Amino acid sequence: LAGITNNTVTIWTRKFMTNRLLQWKQMVFHVLHSGEVIVAKAEIREKLGEICKTTRDIIFACGFIPHFGGGKTGSFHIIYDSLDYAKKNEPKLARQTDLQNKACMRRQRSQENSERNSRTK
Repeated sequence: LAGITNNTVTIWTRKFMTNRLLQWKQMVFHVLHSGEVIVAKAEIREKLGEICKTTRDIIFACGFIPHFGGGKTGSFHIIYDSLDYAKKNEPKLARQTDLQNKACMRRQRSQENSERNSRTK
């Protein structure tokens, strides 16, 4: 895949691989940002969506490694074929999409259990 250049940010991919078993594409991703300290994950996901012609909700980034001396960051990206496969396989989906955990808080559950146990005694 070709890289994309913004005014101060250059993005390119390497080690691109398609994983048909898990329904995703994976790649190592490099960002050159000479004028900026760091580039936001959301901005990188948006630019990668432009490169791969997909939406940013099925792109997952992990392992951002800033290189010593600044100006360059490496990371690993996974692009799922659809949101259904992402929901099935991706543990970071809840954090990325701000899904709420429907389970109660641990303290609330423990208080309910202690009340229930005190009633049965």
